[in-house]
Amino acid sequence: MKRKFYLIVLFAVIIGTNIQSQTVSDSTLLLPQKDMQWWRDAKFGLFIHFGLYSILGEGEWVMFAQQMDIDEYAKLKDKFTVDKFSGKKWVDVAKLAGCKYMVVTARHHDGFSLFDTKFSDYNSINSPVKKDLIGEYIEAARQANMKIGIYYSPLDWRYPGFFFPEMYRTSAEKMKNQTYTQVRELLTNYGKVDILWYDGGEDNWLGFGGLMWDGSKGWHTRGYDKPYTGKFSWEPLKINKMVRDLQPKIVISQRSGWMGDFTTYENSFRGRTKRPFELCTTIGGPAWGWTTDAASKVMNLDTCIRLLVMVVCQDGNLLLNVGPKPDGEIEPEQVQRLKEIGEFLSKYGESIYNTRGGIYDAKWGGTTLANNAMYVHVLKTPLDGTIQLPPDTKKIASATYMRDNSKIIFVQSDTGISLTNIVNKQNEIDLVIKITYK
Repeated sequence: MKRKFYLIVLFAVIIGTNIQSQTVSDSTLLLPQKDMQWWRDAKFGLFIHFGLYSILGEGEWVMFAQQMDIDEYAKLKDKFTVDKFSGKKWVDVAKLAGCKYMVVTARHHDGFSLFDTKFSDYNSINSPVKKDLIGEYIEAARQANMKIGIYYSPLDWRYPGFFFPEMYRTSAEKMKNQTYTQVRELLTNYGKVDILWYDGGEDNWLGFGGLMWDGSKGWHTRGYDKPYTGKFSWEPLKINKMVRDLQPKIVISQRSGWMGDFTTYENSFRGRTKRPFELCTTIGGPAWGWTTDAASKVMNLDTCIRLLVMVVCQDGNLLLNVGPKPDGEIEPEQVQRLKEIGEFLSKYGESIYNTRGGIYDAKWGGTTLANNAMYVHVLKTPLDGTIQLPPDTKKIASATYMRDNSKIIFVQSDTGISLTNIVNKQNEIDLVIKITYK
């Protein structure tokens, strides 16, 4: 069963990664560049998936993947004790990792809310933990000067109207009412929120591809590349106009059916874009929620650093996900890896934070740019010890290894910049060279 489940999750990930949803490209709701600057400067965030699914330890899609009866699944609420949950501890882990923002699941596709909502009693306040987990996280993040992000899924598997919006139109409209009501609550009851991270609100998701029947084909779908075109609509401009009215400077993701302030890539990076973008991925394994083998699937440090550098050199952000255990504690192995990333950033953070992407070459690495410096991230030292960079109108004053400030030989001309005799004596994952301009 577990192997089957992971295959289903992986299939869902592939769909989410590779299908371009039809979104409304209306720029009137976009944040001005000055209000997006903090997000673009932040570079690294912590994603947290937590909910009833964590109790089962088979990922956040377990309800759908195992086709669990909704009423039976809902009984998990009575086991939601979350004995070791602490919003402060979650934020402390993010700080330890060097993250500048967090995004936490307020409600996933299973419909269970981790906040105090008046829409229904299917929430953490009405479970044994009797806590508003989102409220506690937000308060801790605010005290720690951590930017606050909320994940919210309009999609809800409990509503037949999600699967068949025409046949169960009343159900679909009730699901929509839930979304509008709860988004309003989240953006009204907790003070300033910095990011609203939608998931599952695009038309491609409605009807899960459109299950259909005809005599020649039998059961089939409309195709995942074809969005739903029926009468029901999330009205993405309407809801995001409401969001802008409630939180004028909030950064909004594109997964509500509107283009959003940034583009999200899930799990696999499809190339640099002119728009602000973010790659979100898990720290290990195919699932975003906790699994019983999560501790053994943690990504190694080498891969984490290379991923961060690859994304930042191409002018994006990395949102790295962990799934806390059923008791609310983040896996110690995941915490340790995040700590190691934080140690890297404590040494080389100036080459990551507050920079813009330069170039990226998979053969050796890439560059990041700051006001008076360029940082060369050498992920693989060339055999001849030489890296060629494009021409630069700014004159170079010096080139040094950031690890010890020792000088590196460079030649600048109209045809480009040559860095020579590059040696990675300490076998660093990312050998960072700082080029300072005159």
